[in-house]
Amino acid sequence: MKFKTAFAIAAACALPVLAQAQVVRIVTDVSYPPFSKQAADGSITGFDPDIARAVCAEAKLQCELKAMDFDGIIPALQAKKFDVAIASMSITADRAKVVDFSDMYFNVPGRLLAKQGTKVDDAWYKGKNIGVLRSAVQEQEGNDKLKPKGASIKIYGKITDAFLDLSSQRLDAVFLESTVGEEDFLKTPKGKGYAFVGPVFNDPKYYQGCGIAVQKGNKELLNKINVALKKILADGTYKKIQGKYFKNDIYPFKN
Repeated sequence: MKFKTAFAIAAACALPVLAQAQVVRIVTDVSYPPFSKQAADGSITGFDPDIARAVCAEAKLQCELKAMDFDGIIPALQAKKFDVAIASMSITADRAKVVDFSDMYFNVPGRLLAKQGTKVDDAWYKGKNIGVLRSAVQEQEGNDKLKPKGASIKIYGKITDAFLDLSSQRLDAVFLESTVGEEDFLKTPKGKGYAFVGPVFNDPKYYQGCGIAVQKGNKELLNKINVALKKILADGTYKKIQGKYFKNDIYPFKN
């Protein structure tokens, strides 16, 4: 009788442990459609959230998705407020010092958005105001390449605010990932009269593809994510998600 009672107590104590799987806390930036946005009902939708959910399902992870501005994401990972970030984050050497990156899950070039017919050469940049997303790879590339040609690099917490200033002629151009410019600006009424201008920016120094960022040192979780990524790429899940948002293949980007 005592044995049965002790066993029952032990089993009851074990139940909460078995029922509570570890939650993987994932963060994204919802001001970056079509990669991620927040619907009127508060739900988070877009390419990045869909990929995150597919990876979690494949890896059998219980995931919780939250939103915050892009420039706060890496500090939040470092502070262990989140375990994972999937936010169209370009893989760079500097970022890899403080977070671990998954394998690339897409790669698109940078482009300039400006008035249709704008002719861009080295002389054009002098005196121009060019908007970039804070902490995006285009901020670094803009400072490295465009600022020395005379451009003023204007930094925005949300790329949608840069679009507003471009439409209001407070900016001469926006420098950003091409798919965001196409899907969230050029294909909308506010994009009428605008186009991609100038060169395609695809310098490997800046464009190594985008990865899923994981807290530095969490190799077990990183391995699970990479294995799941390979599976969804192989079984058609990735292609199905991509087709919901893009007309082009973004793994890697093709014109």
